[in-house]
Amino acid sequence: MHRTFLEYFCAWEFVWQFKETQTLSIEELKNEVFGKHWQDEAWHEVLLLIAGMIEPRFVGEIIEYLMAQDGEEEKFVNLFLAAKCLVEVRNRSVIASTANKLLDKFKDLTKYDLWYYYVPYQDEEETKLVQEIRTQAVATVGAIWKDNRDTFHWLKDLATADKSGNVRRSAIQALAKNFKDDPDTRTIFQDRATADKSENVQRAAIVALARNFPNDPDTQTFFLDCTTADNSDVRCAAIRALARNFPDDPNTCTILKAHVYADKSGNVRLAAIQGLTRNFPNDPDTHTILQDRAIGDYNSDVRRAAIETLASNFPDDANTGTILQYCATDDKNEDVRLAAIQALARNFKYDPNTCTTLQDRATADKSGNVRLAAIQALAKNFKYDPNTCTILQNCATADKSKNIRLAAIQTLARSFKYDANTCTILQDCATDDKNEDVRLAAIQALASNFSDDANTGTILQDCATDDKNEDILLAAIETLASNFPDDPNTCTILKDQTTHDDSDVRCAAIQVLAKHFRYQPELFDTYYNCAFRDPFERKQSSNTNPRRIALEIIIKQFPQHDQTLPLLRDRAENDPDKKVREFAQKKLAQLEK
Repeated sequence: MHRTFLEYFCAWEFVWQFKETQTLSIEELKNEVFGKHWQDEAWHEVLLLIAGMIEPRFVGEIIEYLMAQDGEEEKFVNLFLAAKCLVEVRNRSVIASTANKLLDKFKDLTKYDLWYYYVPYQDEEETKLVQEIRTQAVATVGAIWKDNRDTFHWLKDLATADKSGNVRRSAIQALAKNFKDDPDTRTIFQDRATADKSENVQRAAIVALARNFPNDPDTQTFFLDCTTADNSDVRCAAIRALARNFPDDPNTCTILKAHVYADKSGNVRLAAIQGLTRNFPNDPDTHTILQDRAIGDYNSDVRRAAIETLASNFPDDANTGTILQYCATDDKNEDVRLAAIQALARNFKYDPNTCTTLQDRATADKSGNVRLAAIQALAKNFKYDPNTCTILQNCATADKSKNIRLAAIQTLARSFKYDANTCTILQDCATDDKNEDVRLAAIQALASNFSDDANTGTILQDCATDDKNEDILLAAIETLASNFPDDPNTCTILKDQTTHDDSDVRCAAIQVLAKHFRYQPELFDTYYNCAFRDPFERKQSSNTNPRRIALEIIIKQFPQHDQTLPLLRDRAENDPDKKVREFAQKKLAQLEK
């Protein structure tokens, strides 16, 4: 709302200067306002509001100005803005010649191509850019010049004869949006749905028929004919259109059933299954068809859809659970097994066989994604089963997938922290796992849940000094200081790490020392050495300089120390890092007041 007001008042200020005080000429309006801002889409609403408040002849001059700009690098935003300005003109006849010139520009854009060599559909970025400009040009002509009868014929020619499938599809969509009442429109859609060489165009034509002529019996007949077309995309689109537009017709149900079994295309069978379950869930054959396709279809997407639909629509049927258990263990496709596991956990969590199936899949499935889903389902639904914790413990240490070890560690820490073996397993993972993400998760879990265990502190000390991974070093340093500040080794380790080879580690060590051991005089020398001798060299402006951190800590915790002012003066003059010098100069000025 605030932005809308700002845009309006901004536009009105320019119009006031142009119309009322006449301190802004049309040349200045074109060059200083539109000329400076047509490339910035954040300004477009302001520019359009201006076009709607001034006389048509001046808008015509602005459109001429925009057409004269070279907007190719900006995807011709100058022309698209000019078209939107034309919409704001109430009486276009005043600038008819300008409007016609702009129309010609857009018709040329539908044939646009790049000025350099590229391979269509192989060079994806270039292909996408050309398609975007062409199709937007078609849509713009259809919307803005829809009252021009020539536009209909032009779109008709594009829809049937243009070499670009994307342009033909865009023309069909423009016809559907702007000329749906024209008697020839349906004929064009029917022709393109069956005769076009592009599957995308055929699909767009069928969708346009379904949306614009939904209840027409001729439309239904046409869709029925399309369900036997050679092209599977046409059959698929027709099946979906029948199910959506004629759900109460008994013939629709019959056709859907036939295609579930007889169609050679998996996508068509999938569309038929979805149409059946959405529109005919109570038909006596629907349940049987789903059970059969869940096991017997040779397309994995169809099997998965049948499984998910069975679980959603027939959760109380005893056979559904049996089928899901079979698919979870015996289906060759991991996505199908995954869907079956999720459906079992969601709909059959009280079935004792579900727990057994999940336990089996958590350890025996070849797919890491399936094992992960089984682990998560076990932890959520069968936490109190005695085998669940054991399986999670084994997965945390022995599974080949790092994602599963990670999930098992997090689940153990969250749900089984009182088990006697959990702490030991987390400690082993923190030190022995080959993956740094797993070790990090184990360290965090130990610190959160087992900070009182004697070995946890020792492990954190080792990680804070010896781990080769920077993230683990940083996490261990922070965790050690937070959970074991009273251990005499903690402060020693942190002081040692202020000289680590990695500047991020040095920064972290300095920060946690100051945070957890504040106002301790014996640490002054450590901070002083960091502020004076740290070898940091800035490579990026975003890098944090340990000298800067140490200097700030000294100022905050030791402002009266006899070495603080001399150190500040030295750093303000001699530090090799400009940012540190500026900081020191600022603080020095404050302290010397």
